[in-house]
Amino acid sequence: MRLYAIGDIHGQLDMLRTVHAFIAEDRKVCGDDTAPVVHLGDYTDRGPDSAGVLDHLIDGAAEGQPWRFVRGNHDRMFREFMRAPFGRDLMLRPDYTWLHPNLGGRDTLRSYGVPVDDITDPEFLHDVALKLVPGRHIRFLEGLENAIQTDHLILVHAGIRPGVPMDQQTEDDLLWIRHEFLDDITDHGKLVVHGHTPVEEPSHYGNHVNLDTGAGYFAPLTAAVFEDRDCWVLTAGGRRPLRP
Repeated sequence: MRLYAIGDIHGQLDMLRTVHAFIAEDRKVCGDDTAPVVHLGDYTDRGPDSAGVLDHLIDGAAEGQPWRFVRGNHDRMFREFMRAPFGRDLMLRPDYTWLHPNLGGRDTLRSYGVPVDDITDPEFLHDVALKLVPGRHIRFLEGLENAIQTDHLILVHAGIRPGVPMDQQTEDDLLWIRHEFLDDITDHGKLVVHGHTPVEEPSHYGNHVNLDTGAGYFAPLTAAVFEDRDCWVLTAGGRRPLRP
């Protein structure tokens, strides 16, 4: 089975179009335009065009692209803000909200034309966002998947809690877990493909593959192709093997 996966996008529309083009070229080589493309979450925040990223993804799916979308922690934070101005993800440290400069929520609102550079009042920003963020973007955020499984892969934003069956995993772990998962060398039965924790280059650890190469910090965005558990990174020059 062939499957494509794309790491954390973080508002980088131009990078997203580039890796989609890499996938399209690989499809031509393989003669296969039906293999799914799984986006691993964090579509918004930090980058310059979160609104454009969501438009691109929603339009592509509507046109029949075999695209699927995993929920990231930043996507959940955006959703919670749109539900209520003081809504906050309980996994954040107590002094943080989505509007904290380190999280990039203000960059997302700016991409919709919300005047975040002049206004700090969350209620005002929420009221303006309700007028400027399209309803289809909200529905997209509400409809994201927490995890996707194939015969050989588990695709999720952050990782899984080792030793816990998939039907008992919590959304908090799937979206936020780090060291308990990253430091674990257990064979999870399937290869876990994820993002969430930026690395300098796509990395294969034997039991998991990390595709978050820091697009949220203006480093490259990564796309990979999997055939069963075998993995290749996609580049302008074609496939590059990614091995443990």
